[in-house]
Amino acid sequence: MITISDKEFKQFSTFIYDNFGINLTEAKRALLVNRLQKILRQNGFTSFEDYFQAIQKDSTGHGTSELIDAVSTNHTFFFRESAHFDYMMSIALPYMVSRLQKQNSKDLRVWCAAASSGEEPYVLAMLIKEYLGSEYDQWSAGLLATDISNRALGIAAKGEYSSERLEQVPPKYKSSYFDKAGADLYRVKESLRKEVLYRRFNLMTDTFPFKKPFHIIFCRNVMIYFDHKTRDELVRKLYQFTHPGGYLFIGNAETLGRGNCPYRYIAPSIYQREG
Repeated sequence: MITISDKEFKQFSTFIYDNFGINLTEAKRALLVNRLQKILRQNGFTSFEDYFQAIQKDSTGHGTSELIDAVSTNHTFFFRESAHFDYMMSIALPYMVSRLQKQNSKDLRVWCAAASSGEEPYVLAMLIKEYLGSEYDQWSAGLLATDISNRALGIAAKGEYSSERLEQVPPKYKSSYFDKAGADLYRVKESLRKEVLYRRFNLMTDTFPFKKPFHIIFCRNVMIYFDHKTRDELVRKLYQFTHPGGYLFIGNAETLGRGNCPYRYIAPSIYQREG
């Protein structure tokens, strides 16, 4: 195994923080080394310094993309932290749909800002379809799903999962939204996959490119990797693109500072923009 010096660890941790907001403390040194060993081996690097310099010289962006794919954690499963989905069906969707109807609008905008391998955005798409029912086709209610990892987005767009990954999916949803694709494989039906738009996006981007705000944003289990400064800056940008009255869902292990949080606190890990 190739070891990493203090200087090399500082180089990588600073680069990753500056570009992706992920705060790699000294406690994460072994994790970083283990996750990058395969890349070093495959590319013939004999030191972390050589690898770092190669990333710096790579104008294609492939090296940086490969680095973040290795570093980012994409642990997720269908209906993870299910209380959020219960709240979405019973409170958030009814409120936002009713509000839009009063405005004679059928443009429901939902963003999954940490799509990972697709489980979360597909659940959100299922819930929207279930809630709107036969009126779904009358709405513009597709879903934007973004992530920093090209590898995770590739899995998400393909929409194929083992039966084990579907253990938390209610039978009704499993039969309605998945096709059997092998002995131990299921594929998300095309009718649902086409409702989710997957795009690579870095939440550390200074200015978000969206033309309209979102009514519901899921940004779960991302800020747990950020320090307070990075978290507060991201929350400010998310708030800017949350529609008045709209909701923000974060991970159960995350919290927003009450003192300077622009959102109204609703419940643990659920927030709403006033208006």
